[in-house]
Amino acid sequence: MSIFKNLYPDTYYKSAYTVDYEAFHDRGYKGIIFDIDNTLVPHDAPATAKSALLVKRLKKRGFKVEIVSNNEEPRVKSFAAGVGSGYVYKAGKPGSKGYLEAVRKMGLKREEVLVVGDQLFTDIWGANRSGLHSVLVGRISFKEPPHIHLKRILEFPIKLAYIIEKRLKK
Repeated sequence: MSIFKNLYPDTYYKSAYTVDYEAFHDRGYKGIIFDIDNTLVPHDAPATAKSALLVKRLKKRGFKVEIVSNNEEPRVKSFAAGVGSGYVYKAGKPGSKGYLEAVRKMGLKREEVLVVGDQLFTDIWGANRSGLHSVLVGRISFKEPPHIHLKRILEFPIKLAYIIEKRLKK
């Protein structure tokens, strides 16, 4: 078992737009928590037609959707309004508080919620610490603030260890 296990996602997809949400729904998941930046849109971008359509499709399928972000309220509120979801801002990821608030707002149990995000040290670690199914997705854009670039460098050996362990288990 790797020392990085708490940072490993339960599932990996290339993009938030390629996740097999229907399969998750069929397995009993009823809620989805999304990160914003580089998960649904490039860093600091507003909601797009594509992101709004995804949330609309998921809600039509029966999912409850919340945005959980470490950003300030104006950014998160505006994005959530643009896609038609609830939100938690200044969530304190990788802490559990923001995730558990979103679960409470959806009125669901932890085992019914999955978290979709692009960063190991915030999205995935926070989801895992909160007892939620973590889905790591590839980032949308390489344009990011310097502190995020630093985290990407630190994430690399963990992602590599994750890939190696996955292949060894096959």
